[in-house]
Amino acid sequence: MAAGEPVGMVDTETYTIEAPDGSTESVDIPAGLVETLAEPGEESTTVISDIVVQALAQHAHALVHHSEGETPADLVEINDAMEEVFEDRFGMSLQDAMGHSH
Repeated sequence: MAAGEPVGMVDTETYTIEAPDGSTESVDIPAGLVETLAEPGEESTTVISDIVVQALAQHAHALVHHSEGETPADLVEINDAMEEVFEDRFGMSLQDAMGHSH
């Protein structure tokens, strides 16, 4: 499927993520979904960025707090840093947003 092609009967919008090394990845999202999730006047790129921060914070949390075995110290530090990114972006701790803490 080429970028921006319809998925089934639904048109798509293509968003591209760029890594610090310059590599890119594009993802097609059903048209209208991002706007549905946005607050009035909010840019679509802000919505996508919010979702990325939320997803990465939740995944890091799960790796550190819900995996079996001992968690490596560097992963704990990465999770702590990601929790700070989350709190800076959303104005609340990840624990408050998720409704639990460890």
